[in-house]
Amino acid sequence: MLRLAELFNSIADDLEEGARIFRDELRSEQPFIRDLCEHIERFHGKQLRPALVLLTGQACGGARPEHRVLAAVVEMVHLATLVHDDVLDEADIRRRSATVSRQWGNESAVLLGDFLFSHAFRLCSSLDDQFASQLIGRTAVTLCSGEMMQVSNCDNHDLTEAEYFEIIKGKTAALIGTCCLLGARYADADERAVRRMNEFGVGLGTAFQIIDDLLDLIGDEREVGKSLGRDVDKGKLTLPLIHYLRTCTSPRRKEMLALLRGDNARRDGQIAALLADSDSLEYARQTAHKHVRNSLDILAELPPTEARTSLTAMAEFIVARRQ
Repeated sequence: MLRLAELFNSIADDLEEGARIFRDELRSEQPFIRDLCEHIERFHGKQLRPALVLLTGQACGGARPEHRVLAAVVEMVHLATLVHDDVLDEADIRRRSATVSRQWGNESAVLLGDFLFSHAFRLCSSLDDQFASQLIGRTAVTLCSGEMMQVSNCDNHDLTEAEYFEIIKGKTAALIGTCCLLGARYADADERAVRRMNEFGVGLGTAFQIIDDLLDLIGDEREVGKSLGRDVDKGKLTLPLIHYLRTCTSPRRKEMLALLRGDNARRDGQIAALLADSDSLEYARQTAHKHVRNSLDILAELPPTEARTSLTAMAEFIVARRQ
């Protein structure tokens, strides 16, 4: 499989320009704010969301200056959600570095997340029309709603798959769908193409979150580069566990529920062992693959271009990743 950097060759200059816009927008004369913003530079990671804006724009007619601004906007929104998520999850590590909440405390982390959201909206307002501002506003509402749904279902061991998918559509898939929608819309694609690219992104985002949830259960923290096991610790049920509790024998269900409700040092390993002895991990992987296949069917509607090839490879990367 190609590395992401290779997939981004055709948009390398646009990605760099988006990163410059990002840095310029957050520049501050206040030393404390500068320190926080420099720290989150480490959290850029894969830059999937800015790349999706730019590649979708190229695939739908061509990337324009607006796409570079929007690449910075979606990265700000994404990083704001990461900073807030780390507060909610009480996480210590993100991208192999201390989380903002760990290093500076929850108050600073919450304020930094708000700071990023505010700059994202200000940057949106610099565009000639209000479409992006309105869409980012709706997406932010959806993101918060998804997180609130998840918090309200903590320790709900009867959570259904339908409820799980509603949660992850809100907290993850909505923003990735928005990235692809913006890419198509600002390339002047027709309404159907814009709608279909949003659907493409939602499918990718759904698969991305399923894999993220798998890694939280069975990943290697050194390889993944962030705190793992937080979903179980916070009482959040994800797809492998939902499937396991629905399909396992009554004695195994009681054993798993006792582990989920307990707090012993060996719990994570015992949960992983029970899942490994079932088909629930594979069920989750195959579900992620199904969403990617559906997204690739949508992508096939676009003319063959280098950008479409890169989007295809990105989709395949999402289900194969280990971090």
